[in-house]
Amino acid sequence: MYLQNTRGSGEKKIKMAGMSLLKNKFESYKCSANDVIHFKLVRQESDIFCETTTFKPEMTHQLFGDQESIFGYKDLVVEMFYSACRLSTYISMKYSEKLTPDKIVDSAAISLPPPDNVLPTLTKELPPGFYTSRDEFITSLAKDANFKPYGEKLHSYTVNKDNVEREFEVYKTDIEAPGFRDFHDRLQTFILFFIDAASYIDVDDDRWTYYLLFEKYKTNGNPMYAIVGYMTVYKYYAYPEKIRPRISQVLILPPFQKQGHGAQLLQTFYNSCYSSSDVLDITVEDPSENFQRLRDFVDVKNCMELTSFEPDRLYLGFSEDMVIEAQKKLKLSRRQTRRVYEMLRLRATDPSNTEMYRQYRLDIKRRLNAPFQKNGRDFKKLEKALQPEELSQTLSCMSLEQRHLYLEKTFQDHVDVYRHILDRVTTAS
Repeated sequence: MYLQNTRGSGEKKIKMAGMSLLKNKFESYKCSANDVIHFKLVRQESDIFCETTTFKPEMTHQLFGDQESIFGYKDLVVEMFYSACRLSTYISMKYSEKLTPDKIVDSAAISLPPPDNVLPTLTKELPPGFYTSRDEFITSLAKDANFKPYGEKLHSYTVNKDNVEREFEVYKTDIEAPGFRDFHDRLQTFILFFIDAASYIDVDDDRWTYYLLFEKYKTNGNPMYAIVGYMTVYKYYAYPEKIRPRISQVLILPPFQKQGHGAQLLQTFYNSCYSSSDVLDITVEDPSENFQRLRDFVDVKNCMELTSFEPDRLYLGFSEDMVIEAQKKLKLSRRQTRRVYEMLRLRATDPSNTEMYRQYRLDIKRRLNAPFQKNGRDFKKLEKALQPEELSQTLSCMSLEQRHLYLEKTFQDHVDVYRHILDRVTTAS
């Protein structure tokens, strides 16, 4: 019996090893969706063949699952090209080999999924009218010459990049602008690849407003407008007779990132709200870390100009005067005003002055400690911020020592973020 069991075990191991080798063989048919999807914003035909105009998605889990992988192809490349102005869309895929049943030597020994339906997965998110012929797409580029931005121009500015002065314009529009609905349908497809947990908005709700950013350039003397990014804002009702605009989606396309365009777009939106007596304050829907940093940067720069945020007043602590002035002049919410105060007080605090820095640390920790002092709303905020296992160790479950460690770590995390924002403010000044 012992010898028989050993032989059976050996056969099982050999079989498992064979299956493992078989699986490894088919790993070459698996690739990262983030790597194989290639985007381009095409201004002229030569851009199609230029490697430097290619950019890739930041995420694909919303289409290809948490692993962000595509199975069934070797050397896969998926092309998603958009004309830079009208966003006419071309999509195609190419590969050197596709996994078919005849390539599986022992289909009974291993269970393999069929090749992913790549194009159907992508094209179901695209509005009708996209091209699958590259030649037809190239021919369509000529139509970009007739494109003009939608809505009302609010702002223009220039950026010097690579010793070239480039001109940009911000427009505000609604969905009823002629042609904009179709343009927006094409534009919003980018959010699936660049905004986490993104979803298409209900454009038939007339409380949405759209802010569009274009680069203005010339081709053969003709002014052209290439899309750079956009922002959507929803006008919520605020009792009794105000509105509370909520920023929903903000996207600067990758070829234009880290050039200051997000700050220009956000500030332009802010400027449009300042003179509106019906705007109570401005909020943001589930901001990402990147957008929160952008918002902080713009709000800190603006609050530096307010009387209540002068250094001598910052040393006295957070005040109602700050809340009132920031809301009246900048439409900031109390929560964001407090956050800006903490950054500006850090800026005004001499880190070499032990007592001054100690007072700053205590001020921040008093706020961070608030959820430990009461339940209700503050607990719910903490619940959202922490993982379940972390939450179980907080509040009444924490010892005094654990609470002190938690508060110190959270304080240091805040300071690290604040210093990053303040460094950018200093550089921009």
